[in-house]
Amino acid sequence: MADIIKISDATALALHTMVHLAVEPDRQTTTAEIADAFQVSKHHLAKVHQRLAKVGLIRSNRGPSGGVGLARDPGKITLLEIYEVMEGSMLCNPCLFGKEACPRTDCVLSNLLPGLARQVRDYFKKTSLAQLAKESNWGKGKP
Repeated sequence: MADIIKISDATALALHTMVHLAVEPDRQTTTAEIADAFQVSKHHLAKVHQRLAKVGLIRSNRGPSGGVGLARDPGKITLLEIYEVMEGSMLCNPCLFGKEACPRTDCVLSNLLPGLARQVRDYFKKTSLAQLAKESNWGKGKP
């Protein structure tokens, strides 16, 4: 469960980049432009982009007319896919200690954790980039 709510800086950058690109899926932009939009390190973002390109979520082109863009339809890319590229499998362990089942019969969180873990995973699994891009106001003069 602890790993479900853990979102590293790299994963946050990946999620934000992907939604940013999904707002205008046919447009290519630069890593520097995205870094400026989110006020983050261009070098850190470039490493995230390398990872996303390696698995085929974004395409990256070098040179004066280069940049990054979505490699696939944003309606077919889920938050879970992006998360798992960056963090590994999103596990739904019902135990904060990573056990398959709690060794105690009186765990104070036993009624909360399994359902919460499933809820988070289900949200990530069913939410596409296209949905988030549509719901965002990023195309209206904001990142």
